[in-house]
Amino acid sequence: MSAVAATLKPRKSPIQARSVVTVEALRVATIQVLIQEGLSRCTTTRIAERAGASVGSLYQYYPNRDALLAAVLEQHLADVAAAVERACQEHRGKPLSRMASAFVLSYLDAKLRNPREAMALYAVAEERGGAALAARMRARIATAVAAMLASAPDARFDDPALVATIALGALVGPVQAMLKEHAPAPVRARLRKELVTLVTAYLQARQKTRPSIASPPRQRS
Repeated sequence: MSAVAATLKPRKSPIQARSVVTVEALRVATIQVLIQEGLSRCTTTRIAERAGASVGSLYQYYPNRDALLAAVLEQHLADVAAAVERACQEHRGKPLSRMASAFVLSYLDAKLRNPREAMALYAVAEERGGAALAARMRARIATAVAAMLASAPDARFDDPALVATIALGALVGPVQAMLKEHAPAPVRARLRKELVTLVTAYLQARQKTRPSIASPPRQRS
């Protein structure tokens, strides 16, 4: 483990119910302070005050502010990855067009469930450790999408992992740009349709239709 990674590691995980509640309150408070005051003013003192806890309680679980921010970001990214993984699992064996829609919409729904939260966390992602966390999230999603594509009954791919990675990349940039520009709801709705069209067209262009099973030749009587 690198020196930076070590400083971002929580001191301990909550075990008792009361500890779990405290840690969750700290995470919620972190998001609230980030949204309302920005990263530069998101201090451990403000977070603890918003959570109704003492700074000492915060330091029982996190050695510093960056460790808490990393934990909040990691949870957000894990939730996004888990949502896409569920959708991919549910759509294994489905037609390719349904796979594409499920992948795109599950990713968008997870990222845009709370646009202000997602936008605030982009600033955290640019801090120490954020890039590595985001890379792990993308790897999880790409793995799930590749497995789903490999199960398509109406298509096959020479390299499902590469196709999944490129398809995911087609989503990440537009979603980030839309959040940073604070796009209104109608624009977000339009983007959903456009990205489904984009990813579906890409997958269809990269797939090779599975050969049909030929009927055995009829024997002459």
